[in-house]
Amino acid sequence: MHAMPMRPNVVLLMPDDLGYQDLGCTGSDYLRTPHIDSLALTGVRFSNWYANAAMCAPSRAALLTGRYPHRCGVPGNGPPLPPRERALPALFKTAGYRTSLVGKWHLGNTPETVPNAHGFDEFTGFHLGCIDYFSHRNYWGEPNRVNFHDFWRNREEYFADGEYLTDIQEREAVNFIRRQPSEQPFFLSVLFGAPHYPMHAPEADIRPFQHLDVERRVRAGMIKSMDDAIGAILHELGRRNLRENTIVAFLSDNGATREPRAGLNQKSPTTGFNAPFRGFKFSHFDGGIHVPALLSWPASLPAGEVNAGLASHLDLLPTLCAASGIAPPTDRTIDGHNLLPMIREKAPSPTRALFWADGRGQGAVRQGDWKLVINGSDFDYAQGKQYTPLQGEDARFLSNLENDPGEGRNVSGQYPARVHELETLWKEWRAHVEKP
Repeated sequence: MHAMPMRPNVVLLMPDDLGYQDLGCTGSDYLRTPHIDSLALTGVRFSNWYANAAMCAPSRAALLTGRYPHRCGVPGNGPPLPPRERALPALFKTAGYRTSLVGKWHLGNTPETVPNAHGFDEFTGFHLGCIDYFSHRNYWGEPNRVNFHDFWRNREEYFADGEYLTDIQEREAVNFIRRQPSEQPFFLSVLFGAPHYPMHAPEADIRPFQHLDVERRVRAGMIKSMDDAIGAILHELGRRNLRENTIVAFLSDNGATREPRAGLNQKSPTTGFNAPFRGFKFSHFDGGIHVPALLSWPASLPAGEVNAGLASHLDLLPTLCAASGIAPPTDRTIDGHNLLPMIREKAPSPTRALFWADGRGQGAVRQGDWKLVINGSDFDYAQGKQYTPLQGEDARFLSNLENDPGEGRNVSGQYPARVHELETLWKEWRAHVEKP
């Protein structure tokens, strides 16, 4: 490893609803993700990385701003990222980077909240949470809202009927890299639709998985298509001799889901794996928020390491800013921490607690190895638990994750003082971040 004189390029890769165990490098026994796995071989895999929400939009808002979702105005799916927020693309653009987003936004569709208004020079993708992979239409408001086309190039509708969404993302990302002058640093976000529903994959990507049941083979095909796109992006970086000095970050937005619309015949899906963790998307048990995370920068970070330090999406902004010599905003609270000392020097992870809260009264706090889930639910639709919070003593569910990573045993009765301490911290945090 050696220091590079030029500022690094940044490529941010984010799948949608990818479970912790949906990659080869995190333990899948049937999914094929060689290109994603190569990021673990050339960089660092984080075994204790958390999304700061258990659903799409607030998780993305936290990642882009370095601020808790409640603090940056996106506590749940629906509200746009306010124009006042200074997100990663705006910071990098101001520093002279060329910026591009290819794929999912989900943080606003009005003129002042679309990607181009938040610092992206270029945008090809969709504004809302998901689209059909071939028609690029949003069907998920029926019957209250007529389906509509939701695919854009910058501020104009872009029609590419019949083309598979992930293939378009691959082409647009590779072309963006190809068009940049060698001396021009860039910040490229490729935020995939896959493997979020609707469950669509090209026949060529499904064919290697014919031995699997139909649900698994389609999801496997979607993930293979995404992995191939990432391979093409890495290949183009290598062809341009940019790979050594490009930071590639791969992060899921939340855990895999059990929503029936991701399954067959209106039944909860049986694929998408968050093991060894409990719960699914929307849950504040670890299955909903403990996500795969990889960071590769061959010129400056170690390779092939697993880092167990406590980290979260909040930390990406200060870490990328530090790596690129960009000052993070000083006129607002940044909740994340620069992780470079933890990665390079094996320094302890930042001393802090991490917090979660949703609009249903569910919440969680992790401090060290201790985690308290308040009014938690597994959100396992197959078991009828999607909106049913735990009752009685389990409404305050305390675990020591070092001893019980699957949150299978509630030890709140043994450690009432710990429960009181963590719940007090959580209430104080909520009062602080939810101030107008």
